[in-house]
Order: sequence, then C-alpha cells, then structure tokens
Amino acid sequence: MGKFTSVRSGPGSPVTTTGTTATFEGGAGFTRDAKSDLFLFAAVNMAGEEAFYERADVRDHRFRDLVYAATKQDPDWVASFVPYLRGEMNMRSAAIVMAAESALARRGGTDREATVPVRKMVAGALLRADEPAEFLAYWKARTGKATLPGGVQRGVGDAAARLFTERAALKYDGANGPWRMADVVALAKPTPAGPWQADLFDYLADRRWKRDVVRVSGRLPTLSAYRAATGMPRAERRAWLLADPGRLRAAGMTWEQLSSLGPMDAQAWTAIIPHMGLMALCRNLRNFDEAGVPDAVAGRVAARLADPEQVRRSRQFPYRFLSAYRAAPSLRWGHALEQALTASTANVPALPGRTLVLVDTSASMTGRVSAKSRVRHVDVGALFGTALAARGCAVDLVGFADGLFRHPLAEGGSVLRQAEDFCARVGEVGHGTETVAALREAYDGHDRVVIVSDMQAFAYPGRRPGRGMSVSEAVPAAVPMFGINTTGYGKASIGTGLPGRYEIGGFSDALFRMVGLLSRDRTTGWPWER
Repeated sequence: MGKFTSVRSGPGSPVTTTGTTATFEGGAGFTRDAKSDLFLFAAVNMAGEEAFYERADVRDHRFRDLVYAATKQDPDWVASFVPYLRGEMNMRSAAIVMAAESALARRGGTDREATVPVRKMVAGALLRADEPAEFLAYWKARTGKATLPGGVQRGVGDAAARLFTERAALKYDGANGPWRMADVVALAKPTPAGPWQADLFDYLADRRWKRDVVRVSGRLPTLSAYRAATGMPRAERRAWLLADPGRLRAAGMTWEQLSSLGPMDAQAWTAIIPHMGLMALCRNLRNFDEAGVPDAVAGRVAARLADPEQVRRSRQFPYRFLSAYRAAPSLRWGHALEQALTASTANVPALPGRTLVLVDTSASMTGRVSAKSRVRHVDVGALFGTALAARGCAVDLVGFADGLFRHPLAEGGSVLRQAEDFCARVGEVGHGTETVAALREAYDGHDRVVIVSDMQAFAYPGRRPGRGMSVSEAVPAAVPMFGINTTGYGKASIGTGLPGRYEIGGFSDALFRMVGLLSRDRTTGWPWER
C-alpha cells in the first residue's frame, strides 16, 4: 500500500521527524509526531501480526495509541485518512481498527471540533461485504458491548446498505461465522436500498436464527436459483450444475462451494473459471495445472491476468503476482503474470539520471509481510528495484546486510525472474543492517537513493547506541534520499527534518506514485488533500 514522508521546510510530504533516539539495533535514529508515525505505520500494519522487533500485542497497542493521539489532535485528519487508507492503500484491517478507535477517542472529546462525521468515517472504512461484520466483531472485542453509538451505527448501516447483495450473501455469510450479516442488520439497522434488499434482510435473518421457513422472494433471483440447486440430492447436484455452466453463474456459486460437491477436476475448473475473480485465479494456478485444465481455458485465464483493467479492478498488491509466480508450477503462466505485474506497477515513475536502489537483506527483512502471505519484506524491495529498471530508468540494484552485493539487471529482462534471482542471494552478505556502511560504499554520484528496509540500522562507526553518522548523512545533502519503510516501527533511521530526505511506506502501486511525485517536488500536503 502506498505512503510517503518528507520535510516541513520545503516542498514534499508533511511527514517529518521531531527528535532523536536509537534504532532497535543501536543506530542513530529519529522519532516522529503522532500523525507522521500513524501515517507510516498504517500503510504496512496487518493487525494482529508479529514483526521482527515487536510482538503483535505491542504493535496493536501502539497503533491504537497513535490513532487516539492523532484523533485528539485533529479528528478530521484521521477521518479523512481512513477512506484513503482503505481505498488507495488497500489496507483492510488497519482501516477498520482506525475507524473504530477514532470513534472511541472522539467520545472523550478532542482538541478541535470535528467537521467530518463519525458516520462518514466508519462507512469509508468498509468496502467489502464482510467488513461490516468484521467491524462489529472488533467493536465488541474492544468495548465489551454489542450496542453501537449513533454515528457508528449509521456508518455501519450505510456500508451494509451499499454492500449487501445476493451474491455477497452467498460468498460472505458463512454459517459458521460468529458474526453474520443478519447481526449487522439487527444492530446497525440499515435502510434498505429497495424492496429487494428488504427481502434480502429477511432472508439473512431467517438463516441466522434457523427459522423453520427461510423466505426467498421472487425479487431475489440468484438466491432462488441457489436454493433450488441446493435442494437437489447431493449426488445429482454437481452433475446438474456442470451440465450447463450458466447455472453456476445464475446460482451465484463460488469455486469453494463447487469443490464441496466433489473433485475439482478439469471439467469443474473449466465450468467455474469464467465466474472467478482475478485474485482467486492467481491463487489457483497450481490447481489448474494439477487438474489438467485445457490450454484453451488456460489461455482465457492468461488473457484476464494480462488485462490492465481487470488488474486495476482486482486491487491486488503488486507482490501478489510474485507470490503467484512462485506457486505456479508450469511456464504457461509466466508471461501473463509478468503483464499483470506490469499493469499493477503502472505508477512506476520515469526517473531521469541514475538511481541507487539499496535493498536490506538482513534477517529482519526475511519475515513475511503477514502470516498468510508467502511474500517477505525483502521481496518488496526486489520488486521495486526491478520494476523501476523495467520502466527504463538507470538503476543500480544493491543488496546489503553486513556487507553488500551488486545485482546486475538485464535490459528488457523479466521483472519477476530478476526479482527472484535477487531474492535467491539473500544471506550472501550476512544478516546485519549496516546501512550507513553500505551507502558509503555503493553511492557513486547517483542522482537519487532509494532504501528499502525496516529502517533499523546498526550504529556507524562501531556499535555505540544512537551514536555516529546517521543514514541521512551517508550521502551528499543535495542528493534526494527515499526510505521505503516496510514495517512501520516508531523508530526511524532517516531524519526527514532535513531537506531532500523522505520516508515512504506501503505495498500498493501508490508507493511508486509517491516516489514520482516527491521526486518532482509535486506533493505539498497529505495525499487525500491533492
């Protein structure tokens, strides 16, 4: 997701450092104000996830404290950040937590009067049909109460009215979930968008409370078709659906539901593939190969992966395509995934001159970005460097830990393959974080420097905590330095109070856009203010 930081004294982003400290590894470090810290942390915060230097509970408490502090200081800033965090940065759990915590903070009063209603902020945090229930689950766990204050209730209700459809009910209203769509309707009391949605709310309630008669009106054709299909004997249902794949679409069947009826062989995949989303396709490429899906069907999958508009609508992080590339056993997906990645990094800037991209390959960067992901923090750096080079920029890609290695990039080469080749070298130069030493050795008159790291540099020279040269001082002051922070720790190794020193964070294609804007001194405020 994307994010940036810059200086107060000149053009750039308003994120800045305010004081000095030591990094977790004892290097010269800096602190940030609450807004700046929250802005960086939110862009990479997968709620409930461990990080190399922080336990999950520590990170969760720090995030809540930052939301509280920023809300007390400027509630409208937080309220405007929430929809940007969810929409542009594509951070689901962080947006839900921020909206809930900011609403709680407002109940105790703020330093300035808010003009953006809690209702609008909460609704802006919820963009997928399962998220209103996730919000309620978080609210109950956090407050111990299921009742919702007025603004929160109306915001959740607005989201439910916008998101709850027949297909959403089939996909997200799982019978085993502790919080169901009917719970959202009961607590948030959304105003139905029309008679069909009022009927849908009745259907959800009947299912939730296991009533003897589950009402499915004629205004709900997808649910009617689904109920008709599920009413057939199980042994006949699969054959009936596969005999006419259009029946799968009419009944709103997902591939998971189809798989519960029997083996996902080539016939089953061929029937359901046209109705799958891009993310589901990426996650099942190996399954398609193992089932022997015909080349003609695989070709249609590849065409969808290569379609820039479908990639844009899928809202996938660029690194998702690297994960799919690693998981796919055959070569027939490689070109399509390469095109998908190219589409997902369309915001890569065309930077003039020479760029040094320094990627941290230390032990802390080999952790995964989340427990469910196969992608590591170091992979984000590898993708950034290779994608920048593919844009036609002159890039020197360097990996560093205790020492450094220079990684050659072939002109016109595959971004995915070259990123994999770079990642294969992790561990080659140790596992420390000698950022200053690497910069001093690798810098050679470049026009800019980009560092991808968790920003926990060792002290230089030697190992005295907080002493010695800082990362910000390791290259000439006139050379712009961009630090891409992949973890969001509160301790920074780049002092953004200095001109030309920027800190960026996130995983989406907005990351590339921010580098381009800052390189041209185009950004003067928070990104949602542009």
